[in-house]
Amino acid sequence: MLLFPIIVALIIAILAVILAFQNTAIILVTFLIWKFEGSLALVLLLAFIMGVIASLLILLPRIIKKGLVASNQKKKIKELEIKLEEKKEESNKENYFNQPIV
Repeated sequence: MLLFPIIVALIIAILAVILAFQNTAIILVTFLIWKFEGSLALVLLLAFIMGVIASLLILLPRIIKKGLVASNQKKKIKELEIKLEEKKEESNKENYFNQPIV
């Protein structure tokens, strides 16, 4: 299970290196008052990384909420298991005392 993400990350890294070697042209990027000059591959990789970060920031509240819900459900399951064991013990005691004496 842990091997799959490693393989995917390795493939992405190899593709990034191929991208860098094939796109060495120097370009100028202008954003508002900033100007940045760099290779096309670097600009593409930075844009990709910024997109990944933005996606993670958007998904973060949902991830946190699911984690909290899962934690609460685990606590509830433990409480219900304890109650179930108590009920089983009570039932066993009642059955023991209600048996006819032979």
